[in-house]
Amino acid sequence: MKSIRQTILDKGANVLNVYFTAGHPTLESTQIIIKALDQNGVDIIELGMPYSDPLADGPTIKKSSEVALKNGQTTNNIFQQVKEIRATSKVPIIVMGYFNQMLQYGEKNFIQNAHDAGIQGLIIPDLPMDIYERDYKDLFAKYQMEISFLITPMTSEDRIRQADRLSTAFLYIVSQSSITGKQGDITDIQKVYFEKIRAMDLQSPSLIGFGIHDKITRHIANQYSHGAIVGSAFIRVLEGPGNLTEKISGFIKFLSN
Repeated sequence: MKSIRQTILDKGANVLNVYFTAGHPTLESTQIIIKALDQNGVDIIELGMPYSDPLADGPTIKKSSEVALKNGQTTNNIFQQVKEIRATSKVPIIVMGYFNQMLQYGEKNFIQNAHDAGIQGLIIPDLPMDIYERDYKDLFAKYQMEISFLITPMTSEDRIRQADRLSTAFLYIVSQSSITGKQGDITDIQKVYFEKIRAMDLQSPSLIGFGIHDKITRHIANQYSHGAIVGSAFIRVLEGPGNLTEKISGFIKFLSN
């Protein structure tokens, strides 16, 4: 399978990464959603591990986590679901979770089992970069597990460059200093921030997330980075009425047309 980073570099622009919580809206829907996203041309799938205290997530993703946990979703089941979908889909999959989930599972077992399932990368927002570099960088490399670090409008230039240097998948540019799920126009202040990042001539490909919810916001993200990450808006679509695969197809066309 092609790596996440190479997938972005090969496409060069307009990359679409779609996030959803594994086990939501039903425990059995994970593979259906992955297959439908793949068939509709999504470049990367970001699979959320449901967590009881998701610090960076807004109400939409938090609610989806609660539903997934009530549905009985577990880390091992996520690994099994990805392993099963790998029989028919080679779309790059990156998993987003929290450091405590990795610690509770056992760091080496977590990374090894994720790799064995066909997961290619991890986003762990609360994993400090210094600790990653000291304790986990070699372990990630051993299992060819890519990682993405997040930066925000509050991140210092030194930390931005550190995140750029350590990210082996992509640099995750958080568009705003808030939780996920905020809707509205991209502001001029945000554009100044995006331009600042672009002018730094960083090494890693970058994707912009948080607040990307329609064609207009996706287009702006594409202007200032290699592409966009869409999460809460997609989850709201999954929660609506209608056939799951048809809703997914319609939403991807809505983002693209």
